[in-house]
Amino acid sequence: MTPSSPPGAAPLTPIETDALIVGAGPVGLFLVFELGLQDIRAHVVDALLHVGGQCAELYADKPIYDIPGVPVCTGHELVERLQQQIAPFSPTLHLGQELRSLARTADGRFDCETSTGTRFLARTVFVAGGVGSFQPKTLRVAGIERLAGRQLFYRVRDAAAFAGRHLVIAGGGDSAVDWALHFATDVAQRAASVTLLHRRDEFRAAPAQVRRLAELRAAGTLRVVIGQITGFETEGETLARLQLMTADGGSDTLALEHLLVFHGLSPRLGPIADWGLELEHKLVTVNPATFETSVPGVFAVGDICHYPGKRKLILCGFHEATLAAFAAVPYVDAERRVLLQYTTSSPQLHRLLGVTTPSPD
Repeated sequence: MTPSSPPGAAPLTPIETDALIVGAGPVGLFLVFELGLQDIRAHVVDALLHVGGQCAELYADKPIYDIPGVPVCTGHELVERLQQQIAPFSPTLHLGQELRSLARTADGRFDCETSTGTRFLARTVFVAGGVGSFQPKTLRVAGIERLAGRQLFYRVRDAAAFAGRHLVIAGGGDSAVDWALHFATDVAQRAASVTLLHRRDEFRAAPAQVRRLAELRAAGTLRVVIGQITGFETEGETLARLQLMTADGGSDTLALEHLLVFHGLSPRLGPIADWGLELEHKLVTVNPATFETSVPGVFAVGDICHYPGKRKLILCGFHEATLAAFAAVPYVDAERRVLLQYTTSSPQLHRLLGVTTPSPD
């Protein structure tokens, strides 16, 4: 896969491409593969700074049991294998960018622009954004948002910035536990102190991480506090203490320098709602024979699409991506015949995949 220029370093002229995929989750990645088998190369845009989408954000270390031919794998492992599978097609990734606009041009292509100003002229567009872009659930404490980006954070973009600091990490899932363990033990980025704050003394992280948390907690390497944030105190413009409601209904305060909040992610349809696509209950309506939307040349696959009998499963998204890739061919090359070929025996597909065609017996 080819990374794009960093967010903010937008090209002066639009990038021309046969296919633009919005979403780098498992279905978006597999779509790269299916388009590649049709000799259609793709650019991929995703609001996250890494590939994997919901699979990587919500259950990277949780087991998945319903991928055909794979008895069990984690979300992280599935994303890794998909990246290996699409490597022959070298998609260009534009991460940390949200596709903001989509408009038809006079020649039938789509003029698209991201939140960082990157522009595309695409013959086809594929919406594979799960249930929309994921936004962190914010802390519902009056006035605290003014500290966001200074002492209040919902994502860790530069772990080194928290080294040597007194941290409170709020949450009970994978992200909260993983970062608490990281800042409590990492030699180069160890915090001065780490307090994991959760509303109950149970954690929804991977079992191995929960066991490690218990070990460090018992050793006094990190502290676990049970309670909920009700307010905060500042010294001047600096966050100094959190006000808590404790498990027994009492109150307490907790001193800190930085607050990291991991209360989960919420899906947001975002700019897709303004692209003129037919929607039903905030999902994009498609033709289940082609997965084309109400706008010709724009397709939707995965959790974001809707049709009779739709099931929100990764394996269903793989099926949808396959049919959408076949349906895209006439938009890219109106003269080309759409042929059904098999990766087992097709010399053309072997050429695209960079593998050697077996000799006939």
